[in-house]
Amino acid sequence: MNNITFGYCRVSTKEQNEGRQVEQMKGAGVDERNIYIEKRSGKDFNREQYNNLLGRLRENDTLIVTSIDRLGRNYNDILEQWRHITQTLKANIRVLDMPLLDTSANVQSLDTRFVADLVLQILSYVAEKERRHIKQRQSEGIALAKAQGKIQGRPKVQKPEQWPEIYRQWVNKDITAVAAMKVLGLKTNTFYSFVAQERG
Repeated sequence: MNNITFGYCRVSTKEQNEGRQVEQMKGAGVDERNIYIEKRSGKDFNREQYNNLLGRLRENDTLIVTSIDRLGRNYNDILEQWRHITQTLKANIRVLDMPLLDTSANVQSLDTRFVADLVLQILSYVAEKERRHIKQRQSEGIALAKAQGKIQGRPKVQKPEQWPEIYRQWVNKDITAVAAMKVLGLKTNTFYSFVAQERG
């Protein structure tokens, strides 16, 4: 049985064009009938076309992607899929824009497979570290904005100028809460929040 080379193209939205990826697949020798196109986010591998392709992959077949992020965005999941394809299915993977990520038959030696696996794990480590740095920078930015009084969100409602007088009238039962809120232009929760502040 002849081995088959498959291509997998993915764009994140229906508006994006997969044409460039398809042309790269053809240039790499992939028959157009074996090119799978997905218009879906790469956040996970719950994708119809990708799973259809996996269902056709056999031992010594090859899966080609233009870049590793076309396979997916979550590197832990990519590592899991990589192992499933190369170890369980015993198929090969080629990443066109990174020649080191190539386990295909023409470079199928223990050394090259080891290098490909190692490079992928390094990429996963770097991606995960960058995600953590981004989260840390976001947290630091929020903390700094709070410290400088620049944090986004609803500004706190200030007590109206006539609050002391209206509050005194309400306490003395000269005015109802509903009337007090109407005069002050306050919502119920804000009114009673100010009341709680007054009462300590």
